[in-house]
Amino acid sequence: MNLFSWLRPAQPTLPDALQQRLECLPVPSPLSEGNLREQRWVVLDLETTGLNLNKDQVLSIGAVVIEDGAIDFSQQFERTLQCDQQKLGPSVLIHGLAPSTIAAGSDPAEALLAFMEFVGDSPLLAFHAPFDSHMLGRALKDYLGYRLQHSFLDVADLAPMLCPQAPLRKAGLDEWIDWFKLQVFDRHNASADALATAELALILFSRARQQQIHSPLELQQRLGQWKRRQQAPSL
Repeated sequence: MNLFSWLRPAQPTLPDALQQRLECLPVPSPLSEGNLREQRWVVLDLETTGLNLNKDQVLSIGAVVIEDGAIDFSQQFERTLQCDQQKLGPSVLIHGLAPSTIAAGSDPAEALLAFMEFVGDSPLLAFHAPFDSHMLGRALKDYLGYRLQHSFLDVADLAPMLCPQAPLRKAGLDEWIDWFKLQVFDRHNASADALATAELALILFSRARQQQIHSPLELQQRLGQWKRRQQAPSL
């Protein structure tokens, strides 16, 4: 046995049925050079036990799909995950998830696998995507031994890049909803927040086309350039 093998976390042991489904997951596709309107995007929101990237857990997953330039309401995903009651914090009250709902939730491995089957090879969008990407990636690794490699774009960065006239910097989802006067009647649960993020993303895609950004790949590249400029020291 390798001297350092004990340092590597053990791979989770999955039932044969889950393992077979896991092995059938498609390889994520790189962002396309085709028309921005034709890209299938999965817009994700997670509710978690807290904001600690290394200790907190995913409580629920909500997602909707943008395809052909619109939200496809026939493609939606919502799942609550079972969680150790001792790890539930005050944030659970904000999400409106009762302990009984969490106790009756889905097995995390099955729920996460079902979500990745829903995602397929599509890129992901989220508001404050680094948090969702990290939490989802850690959960997938812990429960499935799966490495998340899908493209992930952050709507919280796309908004100020594409709307420089807005007096908003490092703003939250609520502030952007107010800025665009979106009618959102429910918030602070995963499905509602995913839908609100998708509505915001559609507006931003329209702004992108007005700025001659016509493909998902070009949008990603433009976003990378914008973020480097934001991080550059002022002279």
